[in-house]
Amino acid sequence: MNAAIIFGLLLALMLTGMPISISLGLTVLTFLFAMTDVPVQAVALKLFTGIEKFEIMAIPFFILAGNFLTHGGVARRMINFATAMIGHWHGGLGLAGVMACALFAAVSGSSPATVVAIGSILLPAMVKQGFPQRFGAGVITTSGALGILIPPSIVMVMYAVATNTSVGQLFMAGVIPGLILATMLGLTTFWRAWKNNYPRCPKTGIKERLLSFKDAIWGLSLIVIVIGGIYTGVFTPTEAAAMSAVYAFIVAVFVYKDMPLSQVPKILLNSANMSAMLLYIITNAVLFSFVLANENIPHAIADWIVEKDLGVIAFLLVVNILLLAAGNFMEPSSIVLIMAPILFPVAMKLGIDPIHFGIMMVVNMEVGMCHPPVGLNLYVASGITKMGITELTIAVMPWLITMLIFLVMVTYIPEISLWLPKMLGMM
Repeated sequence: MNAAIIFGLLLALMLTGMPISISLGLTVLTFLFAMTDVPVQAVALKLFTGIEKFEIMAIPFFILAGNFLTHGGVARRMINFATAMIGHWHGGLGLAGVMACALFAAVSGSSPATVVAIGSILLPAMVKQGFPQRFGAGVITTSGALGILIPPSIVMVMYAVATNTSVGQLFMAGVIPGLILATMLGLTTFWRAWKNNYPRCPKTGIKERLLSFKDAIWGLSLIVIVIGGIYTGVFTPTEAAAMSAVYAFIVAVFVYKDMPLSQVPKILLNSANMSAMLLYIITNAVLFSFVLANENIPHAIADWIVEKDLGVIAFLLVVNILLLAAGNFMEPSSIVLIMAPILFPVAMKLGIDPIHFGIMMVVNMEVGMCHPPVGLNLYVASGITKMGITELTIAVMPWLITMLIFLVMVTYIPEISLWLPKMLGMM
């Protein structure tokens, strides 16, 4: 009964158009003060202890690093490198876009940042070379979603905070799925370009490729620093985030010199605004999780599912449908922070690996970012291309189907996620 009241109240507030974070907060406060005897001191204590986790500090640092990289010329050099390497294949600039998105995702940790950084440079170039705008928009919108799967990933940090899972293990587990999805999106791009005989770039020589690699090396090195540093134990994921922010600042301002020092305060302010928004969502989600746990709702749901003997296959199917449905009206951070505390205990009772479950949730979030009505990547791409959401939805469909096929693979083949962490001795 209490579960119905909590979720009913949350849904009613969200349907009014109220932001998720405020809906969560009001739901929690209304329920706590009207229907329970939980002392206010306990709520305040939970609020404080819930957001003092060391891992949360990684979020503002990764946002800051992504903003420095977006404005600091790194994206342009990654596009030039990708074009030099594979631009002469069918759909050359489109394939370069997929590769550039994968590379930029590995240093920014954010999907919208990836779409903005790569799309704003590559899409005009694709249209100028003769590609249909729909084709370019479909490639960049979906490939940009790699930003939350290829580590570092802000959404993975959110999942780790919500479930007390290792951020380092999640980051390593995202590498192979990220590479596989990038390859599948690339194959879809190649097939459509070959089928429609879209333009190809002239083949570049060894000298041009080496020069483009040399020009992009500072940005590419950040991938090695972050992933290598975490794996070798030189620093934790949170320390890696701080390191990447400092490194991105030095590269953007002093190495590439594409960003004047006068622009730094504006970048800091934008990063602070975005961080504050996410931390406010986290704060209210922590309180929401506290209420659910206090009412024993997650364990009651877990017991009910175990009693019904759904089994792992059926449970994972239900989770995917639930998360894809949630993606219709919520953004990834909110979905993870609300759904993970509810679904995680059930997954543990059924013996599902927490890292595998986390990667599966992240892939669901990727799909959600590329379909309407609230797919964040669609709105970002719409701002760049000036295309309507309906037209963009049609444009992304071939790549969206590819992502759904990949979601099924990740869901039912755990080794895709778990092989690398196991091989590195992290599990």
